Amino acid sequence: MHARLVRAREDLAVLDEQLAVVMESADEARVRSLVAETPLAAHEHSEAARHADAIAKARAALAVTVRDLEHRQDELLADVATGGS
Repeated sequence: MHARLVRAREDLAVLDEQLAVVMESADEARVRSLVAETPLAAHEHSEAARHADAIAKARAALAVTVRDLEHRQDELLADVATGGS
């Protein structure tokens, strides 16, 4: 259980970093799209925004997993502390 939680937290930290980079890239693509007003720039912005959305969804799902694992760990620790009753 502990190893799964540690790994999930590490994965969440990686996704946080990736999301920050991808969000910045999507924002830059949005600005380029507004300035250039070309179909290519609009397409690049759309692709970058979709990628950012996908990572945000993966991050949210992993955050739920971390929260669930933490909750389960807390329950197990409480059981141990009370003698398993």
